[in-house]
Formats: sequence, C-alpha cells, structure tokens
Amino acid sequence: MLYRKELEVAQRPLIVETGKVAKQADGAVWVQYGGTVILSAVVSGTEAVEGQDFFPLTVDYREKSYAAGKIPGGFFKREGRPRDKEILSARLIDRPIRPLFPDNYMCPTMVAVTVLSSDQENDADILGIIGSSAALTISDIPFDGPIGAVRLGKIGGEYVVNPTFQQLEESTLDIIIAGTADSINMVEGEAKEIGEEEMLKVLKLGHEEIRRLVEMQVALRNECGQPKRSVVQKSRDQEFEQKVIDLTLSGIKEAIQLTERKDRKEKLDLLLQEAQEKLAPDYPDSEKLVEEVFTDLLHSELRRLILKDGLRPDGRRADEIRPITCEVGVLPRTHGSALFTRGQTQALTVTTLGTKLDEQKIDDLEGKSWKAYMLHYNFPPFSVGEVRPIRGPGRREVGHGYLAERALEPIIPQEESFPYTIRVVSDILESNGSSSMATVCAGSLSLMDAGVPVKAAVAGIAMGLVKEDDQVAILTDILGDEDHIGDMDFKVAGTRQGITAFQMDVKVKGISNDILKEALERAKKARLFVLDMMEQTISHSRPQLSPYAPRIVSFKVNPEKIGSIIGPGGRTIREITGKTDVNIEIDDDGTVYIWGSDEDNVHKAKELVNYMVQEPEVGKVYAGKVIKIMEFGAFVEILPGQEGLLHISQIDNHRIGKVTDVLQVGDEVKVKLLKIDRDGKLDLSRKVLLREEEKKSSGREHRY
Repeated sequence: MLYRKELEVAQRPLIVETGKVAKQADGAVWVQYGGTVILSAVVSGTEAVEGQDFFPLTVDYREKSYAAGKIPGGFFKREGRPRDKEILSARLIDRPIRPLFPDNYMCPTMVAVTVLSSDQENDADILGIIGSSAALTISDIPFDGPIGAVRLGKIGGEYVVNPTFQQLEESTLDIIIAGTADSINMVEGEAKEIGEEEMLKVLKLGHEEIRRLVEMQVALRNECGQPKRSVVQKSRDQEFEQKVIDLTLSGIKEAIQLTERKDRKEKLDLLLQEAQEKLAPDYPDSEKLVEEVFTDLLHSELRRLILKDGLRPDGRRADEIRPITCEVGVLPRTHGSALFTRGQTQALTVTTLGTKLDEQKIDDLEGKSWKAYMLHYNFPPFSVGEVRPIRGPGRREVGHGYLAERALEPIIPQEESFPYTIRVVSDILESNGSSSMATVCAGSLSLMDAGVPVKAAVAGIAMGLVKEDDQVAILTDILGDEDHIGDMDFKVAGTRQGITAFQMDVKVKGISNDILKEALERAKKARLFVLDMMEQTISHSRPQLSPYAPRIVSFKVNPEKIGSIIGPGGRTIREITGKTDVNIEIDDDGTVYIWGSDEDNVHKAKELVNYMVQEPEVGKVYAGKVIKIMEFGAFVEILPGQEGLLHISQIDNHRIGKVTDVLQVGDEVKVKLLKIDRDGKLDLSRKVLLREEEKKSSGREHRY
C-alpha cells in the first residue's frame, strides 16, 4: 500500500512516499523536492557481532549520473568510488542520526541514499537527511527520531530557506541545520563573517522549519510505522563489576590528573592490564568485560572531574587554551609554509600557487565547473602514535579538510585581482584535539607567508560540553579525551569581524539556546586570543610572492580581438610566447592569462598582447607598414589586423605622379589617423606630418 505525505517548504512541495519501492528493506522512502528525487533505504541485522563494542552504522550516499541525464566520463562508463561530494553528503546524514540509536544497540545497520533524479536546482543532501530519518522512523529499527533538516542562505539581507544552487552563488550564508522537534543536534556551514547573535537567529529560524518536517514524519509513522525491536539491556555481574572498581578506581583517579597525555595513557594501560591479570584466575576469558567496566568507569570519572572538581585532564581551567606557537617560512623551497602547534596538536600547512591549468575540474550532477582554490587535509597514523597502512584519504580526512577549506574561503582574493590557482595542504604531525581547527590557523598563516593578499587572518577553535541534569561545563579548546566523553563538539572559525565556518554535533538532547549562546561567546573570545598569537608571527600577507612561484597577470580584451592575438594558425601567439618564454591562455570572454617564471618577460608579453588589441585613435601617429599599393594610394597596416588608406594626395606635401615614386610594399612609414568613417574605414595622412615637420624646421631657422 502506498503512503504519501506532502509539505510545502520554501514555496515548493516536499513529497515523501513509502510502500511502492524497495519493500524488502526494513524501511524505505521516496523523497521528491522540485525535480530532485532520492531513495533512502535502511536495513539492520538482527544479531550483533560477538565481542563487538561499537555500533556498526554505515551511511552510503550515491549520485547516479543518469539523474542529471549524463553518462559517466572517462574509460569506465559506470559509477566508481564515491566522490568528495558523495562522502560529504554521507557524513551530513550520518552525524545527526547516529546519536539517536540506543547506546547498547550493536546490530550492523546500513542507510543507503541514492540520488535518482536531479533538477540541478535543489541539492539532494538535505533530502538524504530527511529521507533517512523517515525510513528509520517507519522501520522496526530502534531510533529515537524523527529528525528534520534544512539549509539556510541569505540574499540581499533576507534569509532564504533551501536556496537553489544559483541562489547559493549570491548568498552570504550556507548553513545546514538538523535536529529533533526539541533541539538541534547538527549544524554545518559557512558564512561571510557573520556575528554570533545572527548565528543564533539563523539556528532558531532553521529549527522552526525542522519542527514542521518532524511533524510530517510523525504523521507518516502513525499511518504505517512498524513496532520497534526490543533492545536487550546489557547486564553485568555486580560482584564482578565491583571487583574491577575496587582494583582500578583509585588508580584511575590518579591517572586522569596526569597532565601529559602519554603519561596518562601509559598509567591507564598498565592499570587495565594489571586488573585483567588479577581477575583472570577467577574469571577466565574476562579481558573484554574488564575493559568495558574499566572504560565506563574512566569516562564517569573524567566527567566527574570536570563537573564537580572543575578540573580537566591536562589541568587547565574550562576556558583556558593550551600553549600556542606559530612559525612561518619553515620550508625553504615552498611558496608558503607554516607550522601551528596548540598543545599536542600540530599542523604543518603549505600553500602552493599554480596557474589556470592547475584548476580542478568538477563534474557532478550540477554540471561542470572549475575550482581555483582547494584545501587538502592528511591525517597520518603516526600523529596519534598508531601503526596502520597509509592509503587514500578517508571520510574523516575529506570532511575535516572541507570544513577548513570553507573556513578560509571567504578571505581568498577574487580571481580578477589574484589570478592564481591556490592549493593548501595540511599534514597533521600530532593530534590531541581539533586538528581541523589547527589546519585553519596554519592555513591562514601559510597563505600570508605565500604572499596571497588575503582579506584577514582566520583562526579556529573547538568547544566542548559536559552536561548532566543541571550541571553544565563548557570547555574551550577540547582535548581528544574530552571530545570522546563529552556531549557536544562545537567548532567555530572566523576573523575578527565574524564567523566564516561552523560545525556542531550534539550527542544528547536538550541543548538550550542559553548554552549555545554562551558557547558562541566563549568561542569568540578564544578565537580572538588565537588571532592575537598568530599576528605576533605574521600580521599581513608578504608584499612579494616567493621567488619560486609563477608570475601571472590577467586582463580583459575585446573578445572580437582574440583572433588578432592568436593570428593565422596560431602564428602570432606562438611568436609572442617564443620571444618571451611565457604561457598564454585566453577565455572566450576575452580574459587573457599570461604566466611564466620571469616577471619581466610576463610584462613584456602583456605589452605585446595589448599592442595586438589596440583600438585606432583619431589624431594619433602610427609607425605603419605598406602592405598594398594601388593607383589611388597605399594601404598601410598601423596595428595588427588594422589597415587604412593613405590616399595618393596624402602621401607627400607636393603633388606626385605615382604612388611607387615614393612608397614600395614593405616600407615603414609614419602616418597620422585623420578619420574613422561609419564603416570603420581608416583615412591616413603622411602629408600632415611632413608639413608639421616643415613648420618646426622653419621656426628653428627663423630663431637662428
């Protein structure tokens, strides 16, 4: 049986249907918004893998090329590994739904979202969140939803709900908000330096739309929802659990007050090992159970330390930032480099400047485009003291890099004023808390070191939250342990003027506006402090680019003149590049890009191009070349592709019998442009110049 719900969102119908397709999944919905359609299907196993201590949730988001009427490019004519856009969309779906599964639900679960149709106006990522929530809500899978999601933009001072791709190009805001009817549990986006008060306003507006989407899903559940599976509660032997506590509690309390992470980890590892060995004779094969009790006890004690004692694992106050050091120019042959260290988090970030040929081609459902600024983030295993193979970037690396890229994008100069392709690469050398925000800081420093004329410096900070009932602790510059045991991960990046990127994930219900407001205020204070530290190292972009960076100029010419620059069979442009040892690229709109290793040669080539596209000016004198002789005069080329008639009466200051008495083809001759008629024909004169010269000569003779 087909069940259907429809809701108008931003003057467009949002349609959710179930019961028609994918009926062997535990839950499946078909969501349509405009001409964009997605299918979300969810399936969960009935048994957990023995010994598994985590929830194996997989979220897969795929875009079919046929959705936009395309055939995949390249040799293989079928969709391959997920592209960055698909990975980022999968993460957007995963983050708000993951905290809503029961803590002790360990059955393998998969959420598969497929984009079936794309109108190239409405992004399917929002539909993926709504569809996944609806599919889980009507299924028998335990899920404490539903949730809604909305994208907000701002155009001309007005907020726009679910802006189209075209509207986003004009928008100063691009923020995705997801949550339940009661609270927001996920936010991600970018902005052009908005204030904290406006951010709160945006979150409130988004939550109002979310409530409507939740109501629609509740109505659908009431019509066709299945009873939820029962979740077996974990039970432990109380005597066994108490023995673990007796053996480890005092040691845990001592270990968590060691400020060095390495010392703390060594102490805790030894404590766990000793407890497992002591309990092994009476409780064989209990290593895993001992570890579970030990981990729960450790988390509980860390939270107690923060909430009741006001202490953090490394001894800092709640609003204290770890020691910061900044260095620039650390790599001698790169275009720009920076090393940013905050506590035990360290990012080495390098900026490389390239030409138009280095732009990244993007081919997705929205169409083809070119990307002239990109940031890539790498997280090698040695940064956290681990041993594992280093392969291609994982979902985490793609997501963290994208957040940092968005944070820096508002300060990147426009192509018109800085025609370079910019690639920023962040290699995390050490990690214990928010390497993505360290990447933002290091990336800002390396851009300045490279001489990129950025609008302002950008810094990022990660905030955390520990909340139990009415007890709340907001933490500035969180550690990895605090992120793991905390209830909120809240990253804010921006300039002194405002926020440029924002990401929040909440693991619990009931984060009030007051908590969000205080967290934003503390994040601003911390961000300004980090900017102060950064500006002690470098406060403005270097006035000169690295000597190893290419020199590029760009300028516009009349598109009708492109042919003159290229010349017959490309001869003219080859002559210019050959003389100056540069590369030249010309867009259809008349934008000319010239680049090379020698700045003087680049400017010389620019002068040659400008000469080729000059427009003739009446009254100006030109050094022309005779290209053709007729009985009535000579045709003289005064500019490339621009010739005029030098009438026989204008060749000399006295009457001549034949043109060839004075001029021959190939002669160079100075002429003055007298007139341009309606048809664009040029009238030239040599006689005028000769008479002017005679007057000057006679004036000189008279003076003598």
